[in-house]
Amino acid sequence: MKTVYDALIVGGGHNALTSAGYLAKAGYKVAVFERRHVIGGAVCTEDDILPGYQVDVGSGVHIMIHLTPVVKDLDLEAHGLTYLEMDPIAYAPFPEGGGFGLYKDLERTCEEIAVFSPNDAAAYRKFVKSWDEFSGKLFKAFQKPPTAWNLISSFAGRKPPEMDLLLGVIRSYGHYLRSHFEHPHVRSALAWLAAQSGPAPHEIGAGGFLMWHAVLHKFGAKRAVGGSGALTKALKRSIEHMGGEVHLNAPVQKIELEGGAAKRVILEDGREFEGRVIISGAHVQTTLLDLVGADNLPNNLAWKTENLRVGNGFGLIHRFSSDRLPEYAGTPDHATNGMQLLCPSLEYLEQAFRDYDNGIPSKNPAALAMTFTKLDPSLAPKDKHLVYLWAQYYPFERSDGRVWDAAAEAEEGAKLEELLYTYAPNMRGSIEGRFTQSPLDLQRRIGLKNGNVMHLEMGLDQMFSLRPLPELSGYRTPIKNLYLCGASTHPGGGVFAASGRAAALVAMSDLEGGAFGRAKTWVEQAMKK
Repeated sequence: MKTVYDALIVGGGHNALTSAGYLAKAGYKVAVFERRHVIGGAVCTEDDILPGYQVDVGSGVHIMIHLTPVVKDLDLEAHGLTYLEMDPIAYAPFPEGGGFGLYKDLERTCEEIAVFSPNDAAAYRKFVKSWDEFSGKLFKAFQKPPTAWNLISSFAGRKPPEMDLLLGVIRSYGHYLRSHFEHPHVRSALAWLAAQSGPAPHEIGAGGFLMWHAVLHKFGAKRAVGGSGALTKALKRSIEHMGGEVHLNAPVQKIELEGGAAKRVILEDGREFEGRVIISGAHVQTTLLDLVGADNLPNNLAWKTENLRVGNGFGLIHRFSSDRLPEYAGTPDHATNGMQLLCPSLEYLEQAFRDYDNGIPSKNPAALAMTFTKLDPSLAPKDKHLVYLWAQYYPFERSDGRVWDAAAEAEEGAKLEELLYTYAPNMRGSIEGRFTQSPLDLQRRIGLKNGNVMHLEMGLDQMFSLRPLPELSGYRTPIKNLYLCGASTHPGGGVFAASGRAAALVAMSDLEGGAFGRAKTWVEQAMKK
């Protein structure tokens, strides 16, 4: 007799696995299908890229997931997940020497800023406190479907934010920083952190990405022991412990419809699996245009999906092994505990974006250095280290006639190494093995269209109830029994798991009878969190 699953999950990224985990915990029969040989999607760690090292192939720092109940709800610590605090969360070394740290403790951060700019220390304290309550409420809204009621109720009973804060949200973060801070290195550090979601420093409506700073001081930043993929490995173990199935090397070829409703998943090897609901964590274009098929989409949904703002890539990451860690002149040893912000000025960042906007890799890219072996030596052989340099900006399609290949990756990797040497000269001659992920590699390896780690541009026109489209924003699709989760959906990219959780709860609310009756109390409690 053919097995009918309650839920089939397309993709093995952290959001898809979170959906599977919640459904499995509620008593549903679940199966997950991941195309690669290793679980995790863009939250993945592999041991065969640089032999002897545990190398991330996607995310590195976990921040937003700790604003959710996911780790606790799915009992991930019992399945091997352990986190280490990163403090400082980030450190901004100056090219001329010295610098300051962004610590979880706000006052400690302000004390370091005050050494070279008392005015900016006072401004930063006011800035974080003014954003604090607003950001907390916004992140609450991020964890629910972006309906008008959910957005309004998240802010219910709170006094309206100050006009300066509202203007800060709708303006560009470059403008906000210039009008509130005077020291160029404070401006550059805060701008570079805000730039991590993709929008340019001058993009109108991107000012809200500055609120990350308030969130960082409240919740901190963490690193999973064993690599970023330790999270998804724990999710896989949790799902299997609760009776769910996780299939690796199982690329989905087609989501088959029957009577206009999603009915089954067909793998490339011909195997078929039938499910009451199907949840896809794959890119929205991959899901609807490739797996469902444009001809099966109602109205003009295919055209709308095809014309979403995916963007032309934006980041490249250069990873290498070394026999030492960076030493930044005039900085404490703990500077390498967190992310290191290698961005000389706001103007430097803006010029990097202009190069990218012209279709060429930034001639002088800004970089985020990450040295996780400082906190977690298990990632490397004894007395060895891993250094990651995430840099912006890099177009997927280049206007200079070149394509991304090994030579192009090596060229950009060398450029980033030179940037690092200007800050940490001790690193010259220390590099042993290299692995560079261009926008093309990000697309090929982990399915990120055009190399966009956020799936879609994170502009104001593709956020909240507009992400990815109004008719898809609540995780349901016009195709019955088909749901979306992942970075294509609200609230967007990052290691958050919010969309995976919300999509599972929406799907559970639509399922009738069976396990739902037995799990009703737990589901209702989860939806109230």
